[in-house]
Amino acid sequence: MKFIHIADVHLGAVPDSNMPWANERQQEIWDSFKHIIDLCNKEKADLLLIAGDFFHKQPLVKELKEVNYYFSKLETARVVIMAGNHDYIGARSNYPGFAWDEKVHMFLSDTIDSIYLPDINTTVYGFSYHQRDITEPIYDRVKPLQKDTINILLAHGGDEKNIPINYKKLLGAGFDYIALGHIHKPKIFSDKMAYCGSLEPLDKNETGSRGYILGKISGDEERQTKIRFVKSSHREYKKLKVTVNQEITNGELVDIIKEKLKSEGQKHIYQIYIEGFRDENIHFDKELIYPLGNILDVVDESVPDYDFEALYKENADNMIGMFIKRIKESDKNDQVVRKALYYGIEALLGAKES
Repeated sequence: MKFIHIADVHLGAVPDSNMPWANERQQEIWDSFKHIIDLCNKEKADLLLIAGDFFHKQPLVKELKEVNYYFSKLETARVVIMAGNHDYIGARSNYPGFAWDEKVHMFLSDTIDSIYLPDINTTVYGFSYHQRDITEPIYDRVKPLQKDTINILLAHGGDEKNIPINYKKLLGAGFDYIALGHIHKPKIFSDKMAYCGSLEPLDKNETGSRGYILGKISGDEERQTKIRFVKSSHREYKKLKVTVNQEITNGELVDIIKEKLKSEGQKHIYQIYIEGFRDENIHFDKELIYPLGNILDVVDESVPDYDFEALYKENADNMIGMFIKRIKESDKNDQVVRKALYYGIEALLGAKES
């Protein structure tokens, strides 16, 4: 039995809503979902598992109709879906009563339930959130009730507010596969349990690859599960560090970043961190960097390369000289002392000039 496991699609979300590429990012989330449908058909998958937060918030009827159309295009796969903490089944939710395509099965109960799929002899266990926060470790008690079927658990959670999970205990519960959602970073515990992560990264803290889990369960009495993570997101959030020295000018820094963006990929979204020791007379102009690509932040952590011995001689009888002497006499490690010197002198010189 071949399956694809996705979660945290967050249809309707608008990442980086204040940035020029926001509309593209919103569409890319939908495009990633459509790609999964095409992939199910290409791989001839038997089962598509959606482990919560399919939508970013409780979906509108027109949104449900839209995804249902794409589900109707599935050639071999059935769909099992649960609501997570973002798209939970609230009082005005459109999930209950919605007429899904016959291939689609959704958990509507707020307690553990099961769905049996006879043509692939598979039982999927799960439930849907009916409120945003659930602090009870519900999955600690769940075990498969059928021995002669493939047993899969669809589970969403893993932190204090959203169903704490004892992963070791859950892994030993006896399921052939546990499809986890809620944590957006992919994590494979074993071939029998994994977070697939979000299909697309949703904010600047979600660096690294995003995609889905492709798996296969084979055998009858001695079932074996094999899974692998597949990267599929349109782009990534990346933190790019640029180390400068005393010779680097604003123009050269711009050229260095241009080359790095070209090498890493212009489509990605970046946070630029400038580090190292710059000429004391140079201040890097961040506004020259933002137009170079999809850049969210430019953080200048570089420090001026002061000649402390010369500064001390020139200012031995004032506050600056006293500060240099006091810091150098401290028992802190060299790195801490150096940082304190750079930041302190910059502040004192600024005060002196003003």
